[in-house]
Amino acid sequence: MEIQLLGAVEVTADGVGLDVGSPKQRLVLAALAATPGQVVPLDVLIDRVWGEDPPARPAATLYPYLSQLRGMLYASGPRIVRRAGGYACEVAPECVDVVRFRDRLRAAKAADTAASVELLGEALSLWRGVPLAGLSGDWVIRFRDTLSQERLSAWLLLARHRLESGDLASLVDGLRAVAGDYPLSEPLAGYVIRALIVDGRRLEALDYYAKLREYLADQLGEEPGDDLRDLHLRLLRRDPGLGAASAQGESVRVVPRQLPASTRCFTGRERELGVLDELIGSSENATAVVISAIAGTAGIGKTATALHWAHRVADQFPDGQLFVNLRGFDPGAEPLSAIDAVRGFLETLGTSPGDIPQQQDAQIAMFRSLLAKRRMLVLLDNARDVDQVRPLLPGAPGSLVLVTSRNRLTGLVAEHGAHSIHLDLLSGPDAEQLLRERLGADRLAAEPAATTELVQHCARLPLALAIVAGRAAVDRYVSLAAIAADLADKRKRLDALDTHDRRTTLRAVFVSSYNALAPPGQRLFRLLGVHPGPDISVAAAASLAGVTRPAVTRLLGELCYASMLIECAPGRYTFHDLLRAYATDLSVAEPDQSAIHRVLDHYLHTAHAAERILAPHRDPATPAACQPDVLPEDPGDAGPALAWFAAEHRVLLATVDLAAKSGFDLHVTQLVEAFATFLDQQGRWHDWITMEYASLAAAQRLGNRPAEGLARRGLGLAYSRLDRFTEATAALEGALNLYRAAGDHGGEAKTCLILAHHLGRQNRYAEALEHSSRALVLQTAVGNRTGQGRALSNMAWHNAKLGNFQQAISDGERSIALLEEVGDRKGQGATWDTLGYVHHQLGNHQRAHACYRYALDLWRQIGHGYFEVSSLTDLGETQLAAGDRDAARRTWQQALNVLDSLDHVAVGQARTKLLDRMTATDQPAPGTST
Repeated sequence: MEIQLLGAVEVTADGVGLDVGSPKQRLVLAALAATPGQVVPLDVLIDRVWGEDPPARPAATLYPYLSQLRGMLYASGPRIVRRAGGYACEVAPECVDVVRFRDRLRAAKAADTAASVELLGEALSLWRGVPLAGLSGDWVIRFRDTLSQERLSAWLLLARHRLESGDLASLVDGLRAVAGDYPLSEPLAGYVIRALIVDGRRLEALDYYAKLREYLADQLGEEPGDDLRDLHLRLLRRDPGLGAASAQGESVRVVPRQLPASTRCFTGRERELGVLDELIGSSENATAVVISAIAGTAGIGKTATALHWAHRVADQFPDGQLFVNLRGFDPGAEPLSAIDAVRGFLETLGTSPGDIPQQQDAQIAMFRSLLAKRRMLVLLDNARDVDQVRPLLPGAPGSLVLVTSRNRLTGLVAEHGAHSIHLDLLSGPDAEQLLRERLGADRLAAEPAATTELVQHCARLPLALAIVAGRAAVDRYVSLAAIAADLADKRKRLDALDTHDRRTTLRAVFVSSYNALAPPGQRLFRLLGVHPGPDISVAAAASLAGVTRPAVTRLLGELCYASMLIECAPGRYTFHDLLRAYATDLSVAEPDQSAIHRVLDHYLHTAHAAERILAPHRDPATPAACQPDVLPEDPGDAGPALAWFAAEHRVLLATVDLAAKSGFDLHVTQLVEAFATFLDQQGRWHDWITMEYASLAAAQRLGNRPAEGLARRGLGLAYSRLDRFTEATAALEGALNLYRAAGDHGGEAKTCLILAHHLGRQNRYAEALEHSSRALVLQTAVGNRTGQGRALSNMAWHNAKLGNFQQAISDGERSIALLEEVGDRKGQGATWDTLGYVHHQLGNHQRAHACYRYALDLWRQIGHGYFEVSSLTDLGETQLAAGDRDAARRTWQQALNVLDSLDHVAVGQARTKLLDRMTATDQPAPGTST
């Protein structure tokens, strides 16, 4: 099968075209198929489809298109799949014409002339017309323009090969046709004129030049460039050497070709390369020097990316390419001064040393004069800062400057309108491809598990992957598994990546970046090696460092500028595992135990505050006072509290582990207690079990029996949620025994309620009712009105399941009265949902409808999306039973919309249930005609 984007969006299977659907549906397919197998984040997909004008609920609007595409593609092989954070089109890359075009173009640029000509012919034959024809939108325009420039590049390369082989005349008709699509491409026009000349059509060549000159004057008010004017003059003089290959680009001026060889096995970076391609094609760049700054951490592949692209587009810069390594972060040398680089460029451009002025300003002026009216590519590699770059910028339009630096060079963006590109780690598939190209597909296929481990241990950092590949290539008898084993220990990983060469050893490369930081920045970087990760907020970083938030914001900005950190989300920062290992090494060398205490206090006190908001009727232990300079966050309301837990949940998992390893056992028990409500509410029950075992071990080390009972109770509920009933029963009985031995009626009552819930999940409702009743007695004895209301709510549910509907109503109404009094909205929501179920069973659909509505209002107030979905599902059943099928379908669609916004383990099961119900109601009701 084939997905075609180089023309109208079409899908063919076995030569038969499939119905792709509406233009919007074709756009969704194109947005995914443009990068087959790669996850397109949901926000990116929405932007590609709707741009700046998305619908009110874009995810919900997108879902039907995705569903219909799945159905259309299912029998042909490709799949539209949901992945973490987005969607992907799982199809072999060769099945997408854009991928085949780009692969052949890439191969053609690296092949010998004969093979290159064949590959270019195959690539260009894939074009059926305007890419994504019939579709519109900002992304479509950008994608189409990028492909158009790539097509132009292919034609220019093909023309050059044909000229060199003396066969340019065979291309004359094709060149004239394609030149109509690129009327402003002077290199292409030059090839058209030469093709006409060698084909014996001199008068047509003169006419073509005259029309081109008239067009440029009308459209731009410009004359043709120097090369075209020289070509025209030679045409008028009947220069006999005009048709020879050696004459192309002939000039009295020096045409430097300084680009070093590009990396043989370059992989990935398609998005970044596409951005660079757009810089050449944009018409707004015709009147300005184009500057692009590629930034990224040490070893990320900035130079490799810049060189790969520079070689790819070199033929579009006929006046040459300049290159200099500014040594901004060279481990073995001082940075090159800008004026030394200018003098080197002047000599390269043909200026004799004796003609170079003595004054620096005059040297810079001469350099800019030599570049005026030239179209040159200037690659400034490894710049330290903006001051090192400024003197090397041309003063007149026509040239493009490409800068690489570990620093972000934001001054270039502000002062010169530079385009900033930040390189991130390679994707998993691209990282594997890098190894595959260096070591061969067979070697990786023989050890797939070791390959995956190597990619993980190298943090998908190109330099680290290259070091590993080099080691494996040097000694082919060493297995990949053995190399992976050497890298498995995080503490020794940097040593295992030592090449004994200052330029390529990771530790030396990192040291050069670290030494460039000011002392406060160095201290924060070291302390981040203490933080358990995987990322950190501004507030947590302030507590970690013991400084104010404005101060730490400045320091984090300095680390990001130096590419020692990245801002992975607004206000959140991280670094890759190898930089983390380096920071950890530094923190071990200069330990700061007080920093650990501060960051643990920060998370504990913020989690405790957020838990009190989410579950105001729980009574968790109050933590001890914070260490000095710790500034916990104040979530303020349920929405921010949930958002904080969602943002920090992976950090909190790691923080519990850090607290246990560092001897802060009380922090462990209190952190887990504060974390439990969120983990349960989000369905993260496996994480919850892990945390409760850590809490149980810490409580036992402390000899804290109440904390031990709480941990066992949490384990019981988490196991029960997962239907692991044997483990749940053992944990809950252990908690009961602890509480009874201590005479703790409150703890026993709470455990009875969980045990009742656990038994109810096994349909053992009579036993569950007994434990709920016992909990009511105990909570009444200790005067806990919230506990009484929760016990009555449980009793209402178990009576309902036993068919005792009137008793269930009585228990439920008593429960709501108590829970309203104490303001327990979660308990009220559960009870109203139970009453809705009871009235539905009694056939009182109107009353059931009202009860479910009360429950829904409460779930929305406290932000409990999964319970909202449950009540919406049941409400739809009531509406269907009342004969209102359309209302039921609308309600279930609301539930689907809510599910799209949830990150809950049971989302998939709930969606399947809802879709099944909606599918069932697609059929006419019994007894109706169609």
